[in-house]
Amino acid sequence: MRPTEVVYRARAFDTPDDSGFRYDDDLGLAVSSEGVITARGAFASVSADHPDATVIDLRSGILLPGLVDTHVHFPQVRVIGALGMPLLEWLERCALPEEQRLADAGYAAAIAGEFVASLIAAGTTTSLVFGSHFAPAVDALFTEASRFGLRVTSGLVVSDRMLPEPLLTTPERAHSEALDLASRWHGKDRARYAVTPRFSLSASDPILEACAAVMADVEGAFFTSHVNENPAEVATVAGQFPDRSGYVDTYDHHGLLGVRSVLAHNVHPQDSELAVLAHRRTAIAHCPSSNSALGSGLFRLREHAAAGVPVALGSDVGAGTGFSLFKEGLQAYFVQRLLGDDGLALTPAHLLHLATAAGAAALGLSDVIGTFDVGKEFDAICLRPPAGTALDIGLRHAGSPDEALGKVFALASDADVADVWVGGTQIASGGFLRALSPLRRG
Repeated sequence: MRPTEVVYRARAFDTPDDSGFRYDDDLGLAVSSEGVITARGAFASVSADHPDATVIDLRSGILLPGLVDTHVHFPQVRVIGALGMPLLEWLERCALPEEQRLADAGYAAAIAGEFVASLIAAGTTTSLVFGSHFAPAVDALFTEASRFGLRVTSGLVVSDRMLPEPLLTTPERAHSEALDLASRWHGKDRARYAVTPRFSLSASDPILEACAAVMADVEGAFFTSHVNENPAEVATVAGQFPDRSGYVDTYDHHGLLGVRSVLAHNVHPQDSELAVLAHRRTAIAHCPSSNSALGSGLFRLREHAAAGVPVALGSDVGAGTGFSLFKEGLQAYFVQRLLGDDGLALTPAHLLHLATAAGAAALGLSDVIGTFDVGKEFDAICLRPPAGTALDIGLRHAGSPDEALGKVFALASDADVADVWVGGTQIASGGFLRALSPLRRG
């Protein structure tokens, strides 16, 4: 038996696959001092096998795997909630002016603090983060995420056209700065590097070639960008790349798509593009709140599933309306209902899978997180709604586990996330954060 610090006793849900959920009303999870789950089963059995372990009883709440956000923008925390604009107008009026402010290192550090705290408050323990156009700001993000042990994959955002001049770079500088950042952060603690052209609208072929060079130079690097989000954007990209078969091909032409690639949105794909994405095993980050807020359209999940394209959830802060993946799951459910026969009917189990195990798979972490299986690290959140709230009442009177999980996605918010663990270490409890290392100033 491996050394064990803790046995957690809980009412717990997880989704080993997308066909349904596991629910245990008295689950025992033994977690080693390294944060790895060493035993799973009925609490009575697990506790008997670990008589010297500390027992933590979480049955007053609901235990879920840590949530996984596959598309969220670090610089946009302070522009959440700007409504009434389509994508390109919103970028011009809200996102891009704010992103230019991150050229100031002090401002970037403040934003990093707010961003990481917001992820933790929402129960998001793993994320694929759209970084900043400024390398020192990306450093600030990785530094703050590392203080709390979060699993963050991110990188320098690069563009060479269609944006304000302070946000532009050259292929040579994009390559150099990316390699410098990756040398410091890729594979350090739980950080990984993501090659990140903003989107083909603002990234010419030379920039995309530089991105491909970084992918070749940084073993295990990820790739992320946007695709097919808004009809006006799609039409503009088609005019910029007349020799490409579509938006997806602007990336695929440079060899940027593969199993370590995640593209956000894909609201308006061609059938041929879905076939390419499936063949490359490239995942899509579905961001329903953002798609609705910007009027981008309704995501056709059924078509993606039929084509074999992996899909997970993204909050798309700040066009999205918050960090909560419970809200994104609910919005995904609404979107599929609104599509009628063209939609894919989603169950509570589907929503939990999209918010946890599907995200882990998209980020190449299925062997590490996403469920409470033996051998995986203990990334978890405990929901404990305040007394008298709709979620508290709903859970106390739920007639079945399926009904209870449905109420979680219908009603849960940041306020209901009571405890957060990453790799077996508790980093939040009762609204208080617990950093693994002190804040360095200077």
